[in-house]
Amino acid sequence: MSLSLSVALASALLALPVPSQDAVVLRAARLLDVRSGRLIEPATVLVRGERIEAVSPDGIPGDASVIDLGDLTLLPGLMDAHTHLTGDLEGDWEGRSVKEGPADWALRGARNAKLTLEAGFTTVRDVGASGFADVALMRAIESGLVPGPRMLPAGHAISITGGHGDLTGYAPGVLEGGPRQGIADGPDEVIAAVRYQIKHGAKWIKTTATAGVLSHEGSVGAQQYSEAELHAMVEEAARHGIGVAAHAHGAEGIVAAVRAGVRSIEHGSELTDEAIRLMQERGTYLVPTTYLADAIDLDNLPPNIRAKAESILPVAKESIRRAIAAGVKIAFGTDAAVIPHGWNAREFGALVERGMTPLAAIRSATLATADLFGLDDRGEIAPGKLADLIAVPGNPLEDVTRLEHVSFVMKGGVVVRMP
Repeated sequence: MSLSLSVALASALLALPVPSQDAVVLRAARLLDVRSGRLIEPATVLVRGERIEAVSPDGIPGDASVIDLGDLTLLPGLMDAHTHLTGDLEGDWEGRSVKEGPADWALRGARNAKLTLEAGFTTVRDVGASGFADVALMRAIESGLVPGPRMLPAGHAISITGGHGDLTGYAPGVLEGGPRQGIADGPDEVIAAVRYQIKHGAKWIKTTATAGVLSHEGSVGAQQYSEAELHAMVEEAARHGIGVAAHAHGAEGIVAAVRAGVRSIEHGSELTDEAIRLMQERGTYLVPTTYLADAIDLDNLPPNIRAKAESILPVAKESIRRAIAAGVKIAFGTDAAVIPHGWNAREFGALVERGMTPLAAIRSATLATADLFGLDDRGEIAPGKLADLIAVPGNPLEDVTRLEHVSFVMKGGVVVRMP
C-alpha cells in the first residue's frame, strides 16, 4: 500500500463516528420507562461509550459533558420491523427494476436510511431488497460511511415463481430469477434460497406466503407457498439461528405460515378466529403496517393494483382491530417505501385509532420489537443497554403523535440530531 493511500485510509477511519468513552449526561424534563409505563421526572441518563451506564445516577462524573434537553421526554430509540429502505413509490417505480441496479438502490437507501434515523428509528428490519443492496447499506452504516439505523436485512424475499416476490408483467426472459434471487419452488429450492441469502449477509428471511397488493397477481390474498415449503424454509433458517417473517394477507396462507413456525406475520389483512387462536398459542407476532391503509397514494397505482388495494385495505383495518382486541402480540412495522421514508412514526396514531393504548403502541416499537428480533441490548432506557435514545416534546402517553416530532436522536452514544 502506498504512503498516500495509507494516510488517506487513516484519515477516513478517524472521521468515523466512533463513540467516545468519555461520560455524557443527558438531562430532560421527563423519561418514559417503557417497561413500567411510568414517567420519571426530571430525567438524568449517564452514557459512557455506546452504552447507558446509569439512569438517575447518584452523582455525575466531574469530567462528564452535559446535554440539557429542556422540556422534552426521553424514550428509547424506536424500532421498525418492516421497512424497505432501498425502495419507494416515487416516479417510475414499476419500471425501476429494469432501469436500475443494486448500486442505484443502495444509494437511494442511503438517503432513506438518514431520513429514518433522524425520525427516531435506530433499528430496522429491512424485509426484502434486490441485489443485496440492503446488505451493502447495512455494512456502509456499520462502517460509518453513511448515517442510518442499525439494520437487520433479509436479502431477496423468497417467493414462488410468479408470486408476490417475483417481478411479473415483463416479456419472458426478462428478470427471470431462481433461488439466488429468492424465486424458489418446492422444499429443495426453498432451502437453497434460504442458504444463499444467509451466505450473502441476510440476518432474517422474508417470504411471501400469499399474494399481495403491489404485484400483478389476480388475487391479493391467495396462498402461494404450501405449509411443507414454509416448514422447510423455517427449519433451514433456524439451523442458522435466523427467523422467518411471512408476508401474508389471506387467512389460509396466514394459518399455514403460523403452523410452519414463522416468527412474524406481516400485514395479516384477513385474520380469522383460527388464525388469531394459532398466533396466540404459538406466540407469533403480527406486524400490522396499518398506517399505509390510511396514507397510500392510490392515484400512483396501476388500475389492477389500485383495485386490489381498495378491496383489501378496509378489511385489513378491521382485522388489526380484532387482533388488538384479542391480545395478539404486536410488533411495530410500517412498510416504509409504500409510505414515505421518515413518516414511520405516523404508524403510532394508526395503531391507537385501531384500539391500542399509547403505551402499548410505544412498547410495540421498543420492548416488543426487541423481543421479536431476539435482541436484549436495546428497547428500553436501562443500565447496560445501547445508548439509542430519542426525545420528543410533551407527553406521548397523552398524545402519541408527539412521536412524529422527534427533536433529539442519539445512536450508540453518538448524537445524530439536536433540538
